[in-house]
Amino acid sequence: MPVERLLPDVAARDLLALATELAREELAPLAAEYEEKERFPRDQFRLLGRSGLLGLPYPERWGGGDVPYEVYLQVVEEIAAAWMSVGVGLSVHTMSCFALAHHGTDAQRERWLPEMLEGSLLGAYALSEPHAGSDAASLSTRARLDGDQYVVNGTKAWITHAGQADFYTTMVRTSEKDVSCLLVDRTTPGLSAAPPERKMGLTASTTAELLFSDARVDADRLIGAEGAGLRIALSSLDSGRLGIAACAVGLAQAALDEAVAYAKGRTQFGKPIIQFQGLEFLLADMAAAVGSARATYLDAARRRDRGLPFRREASIAKLIATDAAMKVTTDAVQVLGGAGYTRDFPVERYMREAKVPQIFEGTNQIQRMVIARELRCA
Repeated sequence: MPVERLLPDVAARDLLALATELAREELAPLAAEYEEKERFPRDQFRLLGRSGLLGLPYPERWGGGDVPYEVYLQVVEEIAAAWMSVGVGLSVHTMSCFALAHHGTDAQRERWLPEMLEGSLLGAYALSEPHAGSDAASLSTRARLDGDQYVVNGTKAWITHAGQADFYTTMVRTSEKDVSCLLVDRTTPGLSAAPPERKMGLTASTTAELLFSDARVDADRLIGAEGAGLRIALSSLDSGRLGIAACAVGLAQAALDEAVAYAKGRTQFGKPIIQFQGLEFLLADMAAAVGSARATYLDAARRRDRGLPFRREASIAKLIATDAAMKVTTDAVQVLGGAGYTRDFPVERYMREAKVPQIFEGTNQIQRMVIARELRCA
């Protein structure tokens, strides 16, 4: 069902209309097939790039759309409602550009950012490691300066787009105390990707380990100063969590729409099952969860757009939206009954896809820790 949106101007409404059209006509018809075949949608990312949707929150000077985060996130929601893997990929790519856009030099931005924002280069964000997931400060991938290059050794884990991306925004340890950020090209000697993980959902979105074995990265690919990497990583995650929140809302909205359509068309005891109070209340709760989750991410985005602190609000949005998506997709399967448990309907896929947003960009347990810490320090 169409979602009524309060957008700031005509240009924003036109942008969202474009995103909705692309999502429904170019993405949604392919989603089930690509997910079943575990086929990476690289051409679809190129299409988003050509349409101007891969660099929306970044300055026009570098090829971005210069739109408010409030508008960008609603575009992400529309894409995710049509195809969650592409929505998540859009969010990850945007987060992967964050370090360069906000902490790079003008020369670095001139060199790399335009191709990133136009879609010629697809990004990945390499922070997590096998033994350093939520505890980002304990990462062990090391970069040793050797002349005008860094020699990098270590393993990154659970990297979205690993083996498919053209660049990796990578956090490395440059001393015992310092974490730094390197922009690593996919063709770097000594860099490789392990075989993709076998996942329960988002199977068209490649996730794999990223392996560094004496990988040599030019020193001019250091983003920010040495030692600034952890601060860059955490600020990137604040914005990235809003992207995942918007994806989760899009997925939940898709599940709600499917459940409502089925309940209107399915007849039992002489009337559509949507007229039975038990299902009416279930669907009402689903709609309330979707609307509430959308409100949380929009509130955080508006704070970000005004230059206000939004870390706590971003964690709240990610927590509320991803928990809502898990509940709403599970309830959508329940509404469809036995049909919902089959692959003849998309809600079983939605339910499988809803689990991982509760885990990545910081588990929801970590979000509670962030929220509590922000309350203590307020």
